Amino acid sequence: MIRALLFWLTLSCPAFASEAIVAGLSQNRVAITADFNGSEILIYGAVKRDAPAPKGPMHVIITVEGPKIPVIVRKKARRFGIYVNDESVQISSAPSFYAVATTGRLAETLSETENLRHRITLPLVIRPVGISTQAEDAPDFVAATIRIREKEDRYRLEERSVQFTEATLFRADVDLPANLSEGLYQVRVFLTRDGQVVDRFDQQINVRKAGLERFLFNMSREQPLIYGLLSLLIAVVAGWAASAAFRQMKR
Repeated sequence: MIRALLFWLTLSCPAFASEAIVAGLSQNRVAITADFNGSEILIYGAVKRDAPAPKGPMHVIITVEGPKIPVIVRKKARRFGIYVNDESVQISSAPSFYAVATTGRLAETLSETENLRHRITLPLVIRPVGISTQAEDAPDFVAATIRIREKEDRYRLEERSVQFTEATLFRADVDLPANLSEGLYQVRVFLTRDGQVVDRFDQQINVRKAGLERFLFNMSREQPLIYGLLSLLIAVVAGWAASAAFRQMKR
């Protein structure tokens, strides 16, 4: 009896499960070389349906999140006529890069409940665990972190940058800056109706140093003494070359 009732409810409810995301990336690997000046990732896809489209506006939200790292944020204060570092807090986890792209205004695309559940907006992605015990105005340090990284082009909110074509096809171009951190980047694509998440698609982008950059990075981690001596030698040679060039110019 109970099974029959559940089956009848499943058939009678206009479930959102009839819609699903089919998506892909133009590339899932990014190589950071000596002349790397950024990259562009094309995220594309379609909405697959097993039934007629439900009522309500349909939207797509795309997030690209870089590796999470701890961050120390310092507050400057004026002391004896100069600005010096005063209070500081350590944020336990903050993305090195975070971009949000949407088909419409985020406030109209996603409800607060779904935002809390999936952690999509920037204040929810940053994990300021325990900072309330480190400073009185702890939330200001989180806001400062977001503001600084927005100026560095590491944090972005690009509303209405996801394009819909033919009602079910979508695409978005996400620019990755030149100051990328190495690691795995998480790509999430959300399909929403009336502010509720209908389906979700996840994929990763592997960002790694390559060529000379990779060689020097590995050496700095595995053989720090040799790396330090090599850096000193390069600095001495560069200084000598600059001095020799200056003498030639004075002649």
